[in-house]
Amino acid sequence: MNELAPMREQVYADPRPKEYFDRFHKRAREREPDAIYELCRVITSLYAYTLLRARPISADKVPGRGAVILAPNHFSFMDHFLIGCYLRRKVRFMAKSQLFKRPMQFIYTHGGVFPVRRGARDEETFVTAETILGKGGAVVMYCEGGRSRTGKLSERAKPGIGRLVLQSGAPVVPIAVHGSSRIRNWKRLQFPRVTVQYGDALRWAPIADPTREQQQAVADEILAEIRRLYAGLQQHGRKGILKQLRAGRRTGPGAPRGAAA
Repeated sequence: MNELAPMREQVYADPRPKEYFDRFHKRAREREPDAIYELCRVITSLYAYTLLRARPISADKVPGRGAVILAPNHFSFMDHFLIGCYLRRKVRFMAKSQLFKRPMQFIYTHGGVFPVRRGARDEETFVTAETILGKGGAVVMYCEGGRSRTGKLSERAKPGIGRLVLQSGAPVVPIAVHGSSRIRNWKRLQFPRVTVQYGDALRWAPIADPTREQQQAVADEILAEIRRLYAGLQQHGRKGILKQLRAGRRTGPGAPRGAAA
């Protein structure tokens, strides 16, 4: 098996003050993504469909309207685009604050992306995410936090996604992105085959002020479902999962859901 190309050293702290990012949050709360979003969708979709041979499974499980949180695993910078390019609706992304630098911050802000200052207990990120969800939007949040550097899923989720789910009351769709860990091997002219499988929406009753334990429990349950979907793709492959799903439709509602092994 080919080795993964090395990643840049991870930097968590952003030295810029909170006030620097207020304008990005303001725009994300007040304005919808514009033509820049559609342009990025077209470009990244062409790349995904051709070089990555990327295909979705069960994208129809994402509601066509109304508030929803999309929760994928995270291996690659391309994960944001891979998740959104198969959906008709516009999807809003959280991105680490270090990415908000010229010239890319123009693309991010016009594309509906908003920053998160990692390691800083960034309350503004949650305010922005809940504002978008309150307007019936779709928000992507990685329950593992940052990208995996090993090509394997994390053992435990970060509690932040549990907080957002419980405080907003929005359904969350777990998503397994398989193959994207090798996208960074493109400099070696290695292009993986990527599959994006959308799972059944999960729901919890809203809690205004959830405890840390409640947040963690929800986050762990979401990650467990992502792991289940991902394991199915690893074991059976894209064709095997599609075959299982077709068999499930034929046998009716009693059939096992998703990518059960």
